[in-house]
Amino acid sequence: MALLGFFALASAATKPVAETPVLFAKDKQRLVELTAELNGSKQLFLVVAEMDGNACDWSDWIEPEVVLADGTVVDLTKLKWKEAESTGTTRVGKNYEGKPLKIAGKEYARGIGTHASSFIAYELPGPAKTFRTKVGIDDGGAIRGGKPSAADVKFAVFTNRPEKYKPVDFESGPMLVPAELFTVPEGFEVTVWATSPQLFNPTNIDFDERGRMYVAEGVNYRGKKGRRPEGDRIVVLEDTTGAGKADKVTVFVQDENLVSPLGVAHIDGKIVVSQPPDLIVYTDVNGDGVFDPKVDKREVLLTGFNGRNHDHSLHSATFGPDGKWNFNQGNTCAQFTDKSGKTFRIGSPYNHGEWTKQAVDSQKVAGLRSDDGNVWVGGFSVRMNGDGTHARIVGHNYRNSFEQSVNSFGDMYQSDNDDPPACRVSLIMEGGNAGFASADGQRSWGADRRPGQETPVAEWRQEDPGTMPAGDVYGGGSPTGVAFYENGALDPKWNGLLLACEAGKNVVFGYFPKPDGAGMKLERFDFMTSNKEKEWAGSDFLGGKATGALKTMFRPSDVCVGPDGAIYVADWFDPGVGGHATRDNRFTGTIYRIAPKGFKSVMPKIDLSTVAGQIASLRSPSPNVRAGGFNRLKAAGDKVVDDVAALLADANPYVASRAVWLLAQLGDKGVALARKELASADDTRRLVAFRALRAADRDVFALCESMAKDKSPAVRREVAIALRDFKTPAAVATLVTIAQQFDGQDRSYLEAIGLGSTDREAEVHAAIAKAMAKPALEWTPAYAWLTWRLHPAAAVRDVRARLLSGKLNEVELKRDLTTLAFTRSAEAAGTMVELSLNKTFAQADLAKWWVGNRKAGIWKAFDVDAIVKARGGDASAAKLVGSDLPPEPAGSKPLAAVEVIAALKGDAVKGKAAAAVCQACHKFDGKGIDFGPDLT
Repeated sequence: MALLGFFALASAATKPVAETPVLFAKDKQRLVELTAELNGSKQLFLVVAEMDGNACDWSDWIEPEVVLADGTVVDLTKLKWKEAESTGTTRVGKNYEGKPLKIAGKEYARGIGTHASSFIAYELPGPAKTFRTKVGIDDGGAIRGGKPSAADVKFAVFTNRPEKYKPVDFESGPMLVPAELFTVPEGFEVTVWATSPQLFNPTNIDFDERGRMYVAEGVNYRGKKGRRPEGDRIVVLEDTTGAGKADKVTVFVQDENLVSPLGVAHIDGKIVVSQPPDLIVYTDVNGDGVFDPKVDKREVLLTGFNGRNHDHSLHSATFGPDGKWNFNQGNTCAQFTDKSGKTFRIGSPYNHGEWTKQAVDSQKVAGLRSDDGNVWVGGFSVRMNGDGTHARIVGHNYRNSFEQSVNSFGDMYQSDNDDPPACRVSLIMEGGNAGFASADGQRSWGADRRPGQETPVAEWRQEDPGTMPAGDVYGGGSPTGVAFYENGALDPKWNGLLLACEAGKNVVFGYFPKPDGAGMKLERFDFMTSNKEKEWAGSDFLGGKATGALKTMFRPSDVCVGPDGAIYVADWFDPGVGGHATRDNRFTGTIYRIAPKGFKSVMPKIDLSTVAGQIASLRSPSPNVRAGGFNRLKAAGDKVVDDVAALLADANPYVASRAVWLLAQLGDKGVALARKELASADDTRRLVAFRALRAADRDVFALCESMAKDKSPAVRREVAIALRDFKTPAAVATLVTIAQQFDGQDRSYLEAIGLGSTDREAEVHAAIAKAMAKPALEWTPAYAWLTWRLHPAAAVRDVRARLLSGKLNEVELKRDLTTLAFTRSAEAAGTMVELSLNKTFAQADLAKWWVGNRKAGIWKAFDVDAIVKARGGDASAAKLVGSDLPPEPAGSKPLAAVEVIAALKGDAVKGKAAAAVCQACHKFDGKGIDFGPDLT
């Protein structure tokens, strides 16, 4: 029985004998009684219908019973059903995930757990009189991040088998959005380049140097797994006639192991497929576009990635200007070992996907250090050599970045998604933390949301030290593929265009990133949309139910630039998006081309066996096509320096930058030319030169020292980030030099200093304090923010003085409270308790919130409750007074002699914890707060 997401709850032929109203996760009455008269029927059909996508629609039948005509009561949890089908697995006594049935906080031992859409059929042991049960949305689906989810379902009972119900007949209408329905900038036209049955449900696309497009298909997506038993495919589309549309279709590979892979890339003869738990590399030895195991090669390059058949999983690989591969993984997380033998452990509070295919329990590895010495959490980006060696995490703590794009300047852009209105497009700072989960990977953002914080600020932790700027946070949606246009068929004014697909809003966004201090300013516009009226439908958190309106069915899944210089967009085509649903059972899809009006596509013929062909490859508008030329030119070494150097004079700065990256890897002669770029008057040229020489590992620390006073904050940002790898006093001194140039406002610059100070924040701050510190009440904004970012224990006394001075404004008070809250010390905990009990302190309520938030977290070792008890009230009004000691209790024993106590074996761990409680009020051993007497 094929599920379309809604059964015949109101069809003329079959009507339910009982049904609930639509139940929502946000309902106050979460458990609903449902009774049906069965009128002697020997059949029973239990249906749960999804209402607006099947996001989180975990559905429970609690204590379901049938009363037979003779009065016998039949417990349906003990009667084997005849048939059951749902999104996922239907379970007796457990919820959809296999955990206890729970609704509104109460657990139930007897019941059936499922996930809409769901259908269960019973053959009853005799004529039946009545069916009775209680129903509701299980807490596992109803509550997400501490708040009601988007779950909404309807329960229904039938005595005759229900027919399929289609609220909107999605399958009788058009199979694509016509090209004329799209709005694009003046001078462009949209054409259909390929459509079903040439391809189905495209998830990701890429081109090779011959102009052949590789398409990853997701027919077996999520709850629709099994629609294609032979497995999903990678297909190759080609325009062999130059007519502007694909006329040749080849199946590169189809495999039962391929279940909605979310990434495909063609990189120098290798087809890279992202299929959790594996990153698979096929080598097309003869280049015929068909994988033949007798001739070609298949290798699992890396493995250990969670999220098989899940959106928050492994995504596509892209070739960077440094010759390395980049890919990312969503926050189902991973534990993988690169080909150099280095293991990365990345966890988060989120743990989903096909349970039998999980590579690692992401919750168990959350907070563990990887072999590189760092703690990485959530979704993450990886940069590595093409053979899988020397992997490096270059960004982390995303929710679900669908794809990355690295331009020829070395800037990495991506979009990221979350269910509340906080989707975003961002520049990724190397090593940066996006903020979705806590730094230890134990809690999602909702657990740490401060009173009054707006969702975009709280979700990406924009008021927390240690997170990078969120970029353009544009609200609800479903962001997917990204691309960066640098050169090609478009007018040169379009060079530098960042494109970001947004399936929820039927649009491909455009940006022209502009330098903004050490970061980038991202101003969004609609580059391509089928829905200029913005009347969205069928998307998470906007637009309501799917309507089937054609303009709402454009669901762009990916965008890329072709070797001909045109822009190509893959459309999943569906009435809805989000909630893991797909309503179009024809699984249609289309590839659109955007190009200047009258454009004639010419795919260049690139001969990679010649230097000229390799240079032509390096000039390609398609990033992955450049790999063939880059790799061969690099292998040729100093013999091709002059050929590559000729590109330095190219009027297009992106093309010229490609030469700089390569020259840095072409021996001493090439390095010398790359070094000359460090003296360029152009800020971007110097930035690229620094990045290129660092990537080539050419005297990096000396390079950092020489560029630490560069006039560009973006260059200094890169220097600070690079210093993370150098744990020497000289590196600290260089970080101080960079910190002294902080203007007190540039958040990207500040975060770069923090990243460069990783795992030695106290040391760096001490050096900065020596160079910049003033008395507590005379701190400059720059120094206060640096202290906020590094939050060393040594600064607590000064921070306390500032907070109690009465001279800080609201913004400064909140910032300095946050500094305390992120300081892992008993003194910080004690000071926060003191402030929370101070009735005259303007932010006492916020301090109280921090006490509650931190006491089970970074201050757990300090027994915060004992500190509160020791304070006993309003700290600002407390006075030390003498008191007579009470008499010893009757029967008490005298204290043992000193020599007896001294001979006892102490417990250093317990002693440290006890001392921490004392240090919350007293100073001794050089630590503590000057509230009570010094105990030294």
